[in-house]
Amino acid sequence: MGEVIEPDQARTGRVTAALGRARPGVLGLYAIAAAFTTYFCMYAFRKPFAAAEYEGLKLWGTAFDAKTAYVIAQIVGYTISKFVGMKVCSEIGRRGRARLLVGLILVAWGALLLFAVLPPSLKVFAIFLNGLPLGMVWGTVVLHLEGRRTSEFMLAGLSCSYIIASGMVKDVGRWLMSAHGVGDYWMPVTMGALFFPAFVVGVILLAQIPQPSEADMKERSKRVRMYAGDRWSFLREFFLGMLLLSGMYFFLTAYRDYRDNYGVEILRELGLGDRAGIFTQTEVPIAFGVMVALSLLSLVRDNRMGLVLAFAIMTAGTLLMGASTWLLERGSIGGVQWMTLVGLGAYLAYVPFGSVLFDRLLAYTRFAGTAVFAIYLTDAVGYTGSVGLQVYKDFFQASSTRLEFFSALSYFMSAAGALSLIVSLVYFLRRGGEGDQSGR
Repeated sequence: MGEVIEPDQARTGRVTAALGRARPGVLGLYAIAAAFTTYFCMYAFRKPFAAAEYEGLKLWGTAFDAKTAYVIAQIVGYTISKFVGMKVCSEIGRRGRARLLVGLILVAWGALLLFAVLPPSLKVFAIFLNGLPLGMVWGTVVLHLEGRRTSEFMLAGLSCSYIIASGMVKDVGRWLMSAHGVGDYWMPVTMGALFFPAFVVGVILLAQIPQPSEADMKERSKRVRMYAGDRWSFLREFFLGMLLLSGMYFFLTAYRDYRDNYGVEILRELGLGDRAGIFTQTEVPIAFGVMVALSLLSLVRDNRMGLVLAFAIMTAGTLLMGASTWLLERGSIGGVQWMTLVGLGAYLAYVPFGSVLFDRLLAYTRFAGTAVFAIYLTDAVGYTGSVGLQVYKDFFQASSTRLEFFSALSYFMSAAGALSLIVSLVYFLRRGGEGDQSGR
């Protein structure tokens, strides 16, 4: 089995020691602030190019939209990063995390500079390079938060970062272009310059978070590094359940990414394309709703019930996607309300995959490892689905508008997603729990 992830006690700083003595709520708020800042700023390096439409531009003279090519190129790089992250993030020690985070962002920032200066025919390669390091940032941040009695609270706060950031960085990008005349290709690297100092501050704060206490490890199981043999043991133990979840996440990530990357075009078709600050208007309520739902899981001490409730939240999210689309088509809600509701549904289903679901699964089954491996396994599969969806839309559904395609996809995700989650829950409930003693 892997090596226990423990700090070097001789090098523990005063801030870390003070946080170790603090009340769980104080530590939780500190951890949220540090993790939120770090990951929010990462999005300034990942998503700003989505604020531009690159209208009328084609890739290498083909019928392939330039923006679609950029989106796919970044996702391919990001997907490769997830596969690499299964090893890197599962094995990295505490003292290497801060250097890794800063290094990853510097590489991504350099790629955005290349995106600005390279000729049009090569810009797609710069965006691919931009995605390569960024996929490992999430897992490195999660390593600081998992395996605690308040992990749901911390991870919910972290998850809010990319929900809010996804909308806000696009609003800031549009502001840079409209108010300051920054060009479509220089806007992303300019955005990086604005957010890099805050990212470094977030990383420094994150590094001060102490490791889980003895009480945390007793209730949520000990978290250890996972080397190759440990990762294979996990897959053998939970193969069918992980297959079901990965299949569902394949389509869910594609759905979430499609809404995120083509939100500008979808809103324009709804007649809302020129409204200032609209992405912030839709994403902030979503972040609040997701954080409340997931934070409440921290109040559930029994790990079996916590796992059941995590699946219930995700299933409710998939059903909300279909229900809100039906209401839009009936004229019962408007475009802003619909984008908010389908976004809330998507994130209620999506966010637990990268946070509370696998943290609670390890606690329930008492499997000694790190939730980051399972997170990265499903992420790698999920972003593969995102690439496939982009290609399918442009080559096989070219006559459908972005709005029409997304509406049909909402109905599919609602039905197929709910079914997959219910079957997966039944599987995991039958597989584990003999050693779970939390809350009993």
